[in-house]
Amino acid sequence: MDVRVGHSPDPDDAFMYWALTTDLVDMRGFRFQQVPADIETLNQWARAARLEVTAISLATYPFVQQDYALLPHGASIGAGYGPIVVAREPLALDELRRLEIAVPGRMTTAFLTLRLVLGDFACREVPFEQIPDEVASGRADAGLLIHEGQLTFSELGLVKVVDLGEWWLLETGLPLPLGVNVARRDIERLRDLSSVLREAIACGLDHRAEALEYALQFGRGIDAAVADRFISMYVNDMTQDYGDEGRSAVSELLRRGEAIGAFPEPVAVDWVN
Repeated sequence: MDVRVGHSPDPDDAFMYWALTTDLVDMRGFRFQQVPADIETLNQWARAARLEVTAISLATYPFVQQDYALLPHGASIGAGYGPIVVAREPLALDELRRLEIAVPGRMTTAFLTLRLVLGDFACREVPFEQIPDEVASGRADAGLLIHEGQLTFSELGLVKVVDLGEWWLLETGLPLPLGVNVARRDIERLRDLSSVLREAIACGLDHRAEALEYALQFGRGIDAAVADRFISMYVNDMTQDYGDEGRSAVSELLRRGEAIGAFPEPVAVDWVN
């Protein structure tokens, strides 16, 4: 069976799926095609149920829950860290609320979490990789950074205004679930598929050097040290399995999003067993 797997073109997602390009994992009859695309594109594709398996923002799940179920692995979860808002100078939250913020997409979990912090705020959507330059040049007052921009922003002279993962931990005592993997409900042998993907993640962690070398081609020019640090942040124990803490974090973030009217209908969190 052919399975297209959508993931962001960044090192952590590529790292998780390196093993699918090898013979180290029993594919159980599945043939995988990796489809890299930026997260906001993947979010929109999921709304059309385009791919069999895909990474999406957790904030998008309520919009696609009829077509997809959450896989119990593959998540990007930050324990006390996450997307950050940057500016050219330090800002208080009250000052930030009065500014236009460049954001990587309204369907991202980063955007939802920033809404929880600030309430409604003025924003402009900008491709995620362009946001640091947008702020440094003065074209944007502040910017919401995801992916490796969380580690490299200071190279442009920018300063961190708020770390959403840190705010969330202080607010809830939980890690912040950002990207999740979902599988389309009409796939046959869904449990077998889930097992293959789980084993691929474990295999990457067991063969870190080889998986890192593969992932670097998705790093948009960042060096190996930054890529390795980023992978260490977002491919961790909860990537292999959410556990009780990770699942509680998912439920709590979606509950709070539902409370502010961010979703079109009530959310039913449904996991592939």
